[in-house]
Amino acid sequence: MDRLFTKIATRIADAAGQPMTFVLALAVIIVWGISGPVFQYSDTWQLIINTGTTIVTFLMVFLIQNSQNRDAAAMQAKLDELIRAVDSAREEFVGIEHLTAAEVEKVRDALEKEVGEKDCKAGTAHESVGRLLDRT
Repeated sequence: MDRLFTKIATRIADAAGQPMTFVLALAVIIVWGISGPVFQYSDTWQLIINTGTTIVTFLMVFLIQNSQNRDAAAMQAKLDELIRAVDSAREEFVGIEHLTAAEVEKVRDALEKEVGEKDCKAGTAHESVGRLLDRT
């Protein structure tokens, strides 16, 4: 069941992200809008688009969340492998995505402070980021 859902979710998410899917959705809305006078802008006419968009949105939320969860898990696995493979990396960082948001923030703050105290790297990074932002 899990493999089937993953396969279906991936295909639908890929299809939903295509330009032609957007054009098709836009065409449906335009046809619906143009048909308003024919149906005298009735409650049923409005209910059709409201129901259709609500159903599509409801289902897409689950498919997109599934895709994002898989992507995030794959990214974490790749990062964990890099941490494991680099001799000077601290293996304590493997799995920190399971900490609370506050705990991760504390780790990030401690790392930024640590980098700032060594070789003025924080200042260099700040200038580099500033130059990059100035270019845009």
